[in-house]
Formats: sequence, structure tokens, C-alpha cells
Amino acid sequence: MPLVVVVPSAAAPLRRPQPFRFLHPHRNLALTRTRCAPSPPAEVQSVKPPPKPRRYPKQFPGEAVGVAEEMRFVAMRLRNPKRTTLKDNTGAAEDDEPEEDDHEVKEDNSELEEEEDNHEVSEEGDVEVEGEWMPSIEDFVRYLVDSKLVFDTIERVVAGSTDVAYVYFRKSGLERSASIEKDLEWFREQGIEIPEPSTHGSTYAAYLSELARSNAPAFLSHYYNIYFSHTTGGLAIGQKICDKILEGRVLEFYKWDTDAELLLKDAREKLNELSKHWSRKDRNLCLKEAAKCFQYMGRIVRLIIS
Repeated sequence: MPLVVVVPSAAAPLRRPQPFRFLHPHRNLALTRTRCAPSPPAEVQSVKPPPKPRRYPKQFPGEAVGVAEEMRFVAMRLRNPKRTTLKDNTGAAEDDEPEEDDHEVKEDNSELEEEEDNHEVSEEGDVEVEGEWMPSIEDFVRYLVDSKLVFDTIERVVAGSTDVAYVYFRKSGLERSASIEKDLEWFREQGIEIPEPSTHGSTYAAYLSELARSNAPAFLSHYYNIYFSHTTGGLAIGQKICDKILEGRVLEFYKWDTDAELLLKDAREKLNELSKHWSRKDRNLCLKEAAKCFQYMGRIVRLIIS
């Protein structure tokens, strides 16, 4: 079947395009206005109170410096029966109980106060004697024997212990045991009988040995305070005794190869640095043991005037 093509005639008129019409009738859409719920009055709104600022515990006197400085304030308070207010360089007062949130630490503080109240403490050099004081050579030798036992104990612990805390204090230059041995040998050559250690010295040495095995911070409190009391009050006692009964002879016990104050300062700095890693409970234990140390050493010093 042949293909037929229809061509519009040139004479046919063109139609105008019809406008677009909606298929659906026009609707009038009404616009509605919505409103939010009114805000409640300001006085009705619940206002939360601001959070309470956290109360941090007050610092102990000397705490900013280190535990050795804290023990110094304990010693000052023990020597002051009225317990007047003492302040360190940071302004921390010692007369009030620190406000702390930790119940355990507050219990430690109360135990510390009780420990201080129950100890009559005398540092070396604080022994008061009425009238003219004239010690005997025999009594002084008894004091040297007990002192040697105490120094033997702490120096043996520090030299032989595997506790890393004790390593810092080895070969400090403060060691006194060998020096006392030389003095006792000299007295022996003078015909003076060397007695056995007294109950005071033996009891203290046994306590130190047990403490070294159970608690390093507590033992180091005794370690430092024993040397501290000897280089201060103990040295004053030695000078008096040498003048009175030894015709000015200075014993080896009171001699050091270098300045004793510098040696003690080095031990103090090491102890302060080490105590930065201790808890507040360990530091409080150090303060309690400081009071015990002064008590034990006071008993040994009294052997001179017994």
C-alpha cells in the first residue's frame, strides 16, 4: 500500500492557542493564624539553685613544703602545751581542725591529736634538771650504748632493705654507729665497763625493725627525726658533757666529715620529694610517728641523768 503524506494547505487558517484551564473548580483557601502557648510568669518558673562550690581541705602547716616541714610543726606544737596558733610560710594556721570532706582523713586527724595528747615528748637537749647538772661517765656510757643500738638498727635497715624508698638514704654521711663504736672503745681503754643496752634502747630498736618491714613512711619518720634530734639537741648535750666530765674531749659521736646541717638538709629534701607520692593518710602516720620518736629518744636521753 502506498504511503500517503497529508500536507496542510497554505490557505488553511492557524488556530490561536487556548488558555490553560484548571480541571477542578477554583477554591478559596483561608489562611489561619496560629499562636504559641503563653509563657508562664517569671515567678512561677522553677529556679534551680546554683551548685555548691566544692570545699577543698585546708592544707596542713608545712604541707606545701613537704612532710619534713609538717613534722617540724608537730614538734613545735608538742613543745608548746598551750598550742598557740602556728603558721607556716603559706599562712596555713595550725590551731583549727582542717575542714575536709574525706571522712577517713578526718579520723586520721583526730587520731593524730589524741596521739599528741598522750605523749610526753622530750627532744634531745630539752631535759631540764634542777640545780647544777653533773652527769656521771657511767650514765653517759649507758646513753651511748642505747644510742648505738638505735643507730645500728636504722642504718642496717636502710643499707640492707630491698624497699626502693630506703635507697635514697643510703650513705647519707649522717651515719653514727661506727663513730659511737670508736667512742665506746676509748671508754673501754679507760677502764670503763660497757653495759648491755637498757630496756628503753632494746624496745625502741625492736619497734623500728618491725616498723621498717610494715610501713616505709612511718619508719622514715623515725629515721629523719632521730638524725634531726641528734644534730640539734644531741650536739648541745655532747658539748656540755665533753666540757664537764671529759675535760673538753670531743667524741667521735659529735664529729662529721662535712657540715652536718648540709647532710641533714639533703636528707630532708629527699624525704620531701619522696612524700609527694604519699597519700594524706601516710603523711598523717608520719606525724604520729614523729611524736613517738621524740618520746622514745627522750627516754634514752634521760639515762644520762638517771
